[in-house]
Amino acid sequence: MTPRLFDPVQLGTLAVPNRVWVSPMCQYSCAARDGVPTAWHLVHLGAFATGGFGLVVTEATSVVPEGRISPEDTGLWDDAQTEAWRPVVDFVHSQGSRIAVQLAHAGRKASTWSPFSGRSGSVAAVDGGWQTVSSTASPFGTLDAPRALTTDEVRAVPGQFADAARRAHAAGFDAVEVHAAHGYLLHQFLSPLINDRDDEYAGDLAGRARLLRETVTAVRDALPAEMPVIVRISATDWAEGGWDLEQSRALTELLLADGGVDLVDVSTGGAVAHQEIPVGPGYQAPFARELRTTGMPVGTVGLVEDPAEAEELLLDGTADVVLLGRAALRDPHWPRRAASVLGLDVEAQRALYPPQHLTAVPRPVPVVD
Repeated sequence: MTPRLFDPVQLGTLAVPNRVWVSPMCQYSCAARDGVPTAWHLVHLGAFATGGFGLVVTEATSVVPEGRISPEDTGLWDDAQTEAWRPVVDFVHSQGSRIAVQLAHAGRKASTWSPFSGRSGSVAAVDGGWQTVSSTASPFGTLDAPRALTTDEVRAVPGQFADAARRAHAAGFDAVEVHAAHGYLLHQFLSPLINDRDDEYAGDLAGRARLLRETVTAVRDALPAEMPVIVRISATDWAEGGWDLEQSRALTELLLADGGVDLVDVSTGGAVAHQEIPVGPGYQAPFARELRTTGMPVGTVGLVEDPAEAEELLLDGTADVVLLGRAALRDPHWPRRAASVLGLDVEAQRALYPPQHLTAVPRPVPVVD
């Protein structure tokens, strides 16, 4: 019997060859600070495609320059970036995988030094930084305080995501993921710990969720019907009085009722500094399991490393797909290893290998009478 991890899955009308996907992971590798992906991105993302992952999701790719987490982030706010993404997309497709772009705006967590810089905190204007914006004028931790967006500026955000989505389609991406997690701009509107506004984008859950819903609608309308839309959320802020599972369930039901979302990618945290999170293998899986009961397809992510554990998360109904981050970095060929460990038929395993690597396909163990 084929392990569930290697069953194909429909993401809307898109057929994805298996259920082990690559989670978005920031690379901070646009050295020119122009948002244009480089050879690093081709090799980094291409390795996962040659390794057999069904869907590869890019790092957080900003919809506007001021939405970058760091000056070295990728973007999709101009046509040069569209053209630079195209060879990455084409290579992933050549290996039989699918690729999605995660569209993001970091809000008050933007304009920070990359982990490779040896520095921390906000990047000053003299060093290439910028004034950040948010739902609030309150800062995240020790970062510089943002400027609260005006109501008219908030109303312009969905259009920024929609423009980037059109560029994603032009570059050949198979799907778009809207990043509404980890304390970035859309999450800053969702969380009652951050959203202190007094306009229609605040107050009760309907008000705080308004920007995300408008953004999803704008992205959906900007894309062909056959191009799926994924939404990543943090199911909890891990903080008293913050965004929590009950609100995440209500949001998921709203997204389901609105239509246009094909899967919710369930993560947690990121809204507030100095969180106490009970990190461990599969620690976010219970949130995905709960949100899946709404009828919305979900993905789970978070320290899933063992193939048997990943398989069980699908078999027990926790999630429809499993996304890997650190485990994929350690082993870009993780699906191949999982296929062998879980007993996928040797001939079926060959589909996970490019022709250049077929000599590495495990040989059947001979039966000795």
